[in-house]
Amino acid sequence: MPYTYAYERPSLTIDCVVFGLDVEEKDLKVMLIQRDIPPFQGQWALPGGFVRVNETLEESALRELREETGIEQVFLEQLYTLGELNRDPRERVVTVAYYALVNLNEHRIRATTDARKAAWFSVTDLPKLAFDHDTIVEAALRRLKGKLRYEPIGFELLPKKFTLFQLQTLYEIVLERKLDRRNFRKKILGMGLLIDTGDVQEDVAHRAARLYQFDERKYRQLKKRGFNFEV
Repeated sequence: MPYTYAYERPSLTIDCVVFGLDVEEKDLKVMLIQRDIPPFQGQWALPGGFVRVNETLEESALRELREETGIEQVFLEQLYTLGELNRDPRERVVTVAYYALVNLNEHRIRATTDARKAAWFSVTDLPKLAFDHDTIVEAALRRLKGKLRYEPIGFELLPKKFTLFQLQTLYEIVLERKLDRRNFRKKILGMGLLIDTGDVQEDVAHRAARLYQFDERKYRQLKKRGFNFEV
């Protein structure tokens, strides 16, 4: 016999803010989907949906990203929980927000399930969003700006092999401030966390720059010893 609860229970959803960096356009972008079902049918929103009873929150977030945008295997971190009473016109819904970081060139975007379209939008030029998703995007952007200063999460936004110019551009775009080129390079190289691949850029009009990789294993070892990553 199924158990009957004495009190009504709210539904649970997840919503994902996916950031991507366009180094060429020097623009931080957010992935949005155009809803194909009510409420807010035809309006742009964050990818997300209801949590199934047989999956964890993170499993639900990864499934929704895969189903609605085609994005898989990404850096994903829980942001915070929203539980305002009237945030969803259908019923009482509590949502757990996540943010993800991806390399734009490594993911082919495709809309499926209840998404009509999936597309990248500049964080400085977002359309009107469904539900309270504008609030979630703002919170995710604050988290990204704050954490970028003390955790090497920014490398998730870059290609596996990148130039120092691309790395500095990443920080300048997200933090919205100009950095001194000489000081930035001296500091980042002094950490000993970049591997010189021995390769250089190809098919560029200017002088080809060296390509580097982030040494994640060395970072984990240093972190255990109390290393402080700070840019």
